[in-house]
Amino acid sequence: MNTKALESVVGNFGNAEYDELRARINGRFLANCQKSPLFTTNAERLFEAYLTFISADARQYHTCSACRKFIEKFGGLVTIDERGVIASAIWDESDAPDYYKSAIAAMVKLVRRAKVTGVFLSSKPVLGQPETGPWTHFAVTLPASRVCTRATQTAGQAMAEKHEDFTNVIRALEEFTEPMLDEALALLQTEVLYRSEHVIGPAQFLRNLHTACDGISGEARTNIVWLAVANAPAGFCHPRSSMIGTLLEDIGAGMDFGEVSRRFAAKMHPLQYQRPQAPPSAGNIAQAEKVVEQLRTAGSLERRFAHLEEIEALWFPKYDQTSSKGRAAGGGVFGHLKAKGKTLMAAMAVPAITMTWDKFSRTVLPTAESIEFFVEQKPDSYTALLTAVNRDAPPILQWDSIEKRNPVSWYVYHAGSLPSQWGLEAGRFCRVTAVTFQPSMWGDGKCSHQGQSIIFILDGAKDSQDAGNAIFPEMLRSEFHGIRATIEAYSRNAPLAGRDEASACGIRLQKGTNWNARFRVTSAGRSVEYRLDRWD
Repeated sequence: MNTKALESVVGNFGNAEYDELRARINGRFLANCQKSPLFTTNAERLFEAYLTFISADARQYHTCSACRKFIEKFGGLVTIDERGVIASAIWDESDAPDYYKSAIAAMVKLVRRAKVTGVFLSSKPVLGQPETGPWTHFAVTLPASRVCTRATQTAGQAMAEKHEDFTNVIRALEEFTEPMLDEALALLQTEVLYRSEHVIGPAQFLRNLHTACDGISGEARTNIVWLAVANAPAGFCHPRSSMIGTLLEDIGAGMDFGEVSRRFAAKMHPLQYQRPQAPPSAGNIAQAEKVVEQLRTAGSLERRFAHLEEIEALWFPKYDQTSSKGRAAGGGVFGHLKAKGKTLMAAMAVPAITMTWDKFSRTVLPTAESIEFFVEQKPDSYTALLTAVNRDAPPILQWDSIEKRNPVSWYVYHAGSLPSQWGLEAGRFCRVTAVTFQPSMWGDGKCSHQGQSIIFILDGAKDSQDAGNAIFPEMLRSEFHGIRATIEAYSRNAPLAGRDEASACGIRLQKGTNWNARFRVTSAGRSVEYRLDRWD
């Protein structure tokens, strides 16, 4: 670039070489953002290095406050690969126009020598000031997925939280060894510990991080931890103050299995785990009001009983005359009628067949025309599916999102409940109107820490007791974690709407527990009884 070229245009609009550099920088930045989160570094004197390699006759045109601010504030941003190696998120001399190659290379050299200092987040999609009057400047655009949109935190607050997360994880790596984590995962994965599904994710996260750091030291190891922290799900970066921490401490203390299991079960009790044990303070209530206002979720807290047509079902009855969804292909309105001259032979009586849900779902469910559940005279895991009164209200559940709505949740009574509470007659078979997974498994099923269960919706089942509106802290998005005491108090007293219209209540069979559930299945004119004893 030379001064004559600059003088021939208004400002620097139309300067092809500079425009090409800006376009390449922005394109590379967008591509890098897709591969890795962004991180801040302690890189310094980047703008000085840049100007050093700009020819003297053009230096005054490159000494502008907008470009200086961009380079000083964002020029040191980096990405981190799986080996802990950093790379500039913005600069690359290999494809820079010839005039700028040396200047870009000088900045890249400084960035590569820098140390990572934190996770970078921004609530603004554009970094820098692209234009001022007749001049264009260095600026890049964040992809939508990288823009910090938390209503309850500024980008600066979120970055500070990530810094604290990094400190917590570094300490946990030092305190909890690989053998301790292997022992914990062996117990959790075999499901011998009560409600272990809630803890497997954080345990696996920490174990995987140990593996990623094996044989790597110095800044590269530190960078691997930063990368893990940036990508970690909510709640995974506090191992020392969470359930996985207490489990690892018990294992490290040399406790036997009986004591470890007892202590774990006590802490994971549904009435204890993430459940506030005292009424909310005035400060927490005030904070809750502020959070709900910021997230605009006041209407999201109103819940009602769900309807059958609102669930994501695995199965509907083949010839259900009350639901168009339930009719089999080709069955139609008159599918239940026998053609003239055709009679069914009496089916041979066969004993009840015991099998797992996995086998039942693969071999029996696809051809089942109708299913009935035998109602025992004992407390059982009867459940109700709930949904939002206001379907357009912002999501509050972990598995609900603006992109893919799923506001359905569920509740069960900890010690079970009697069938009479649900309007069911014991000692008889009750018609199953649908089979579905628990709502957190619908769609992509990313909320594996919520556990797994299958729900058989039962005809006419409705809870006659008042259970509040069943908004539980462990189901809520992370933005509500700090106000869970207030949410809990609200939930206990808020009514559930639509009780009389409820049509999505039934029996819940949870993975990791033993069952003795009796079902009668009719297929091709034959009825066979099955006993489901476990998930797989």
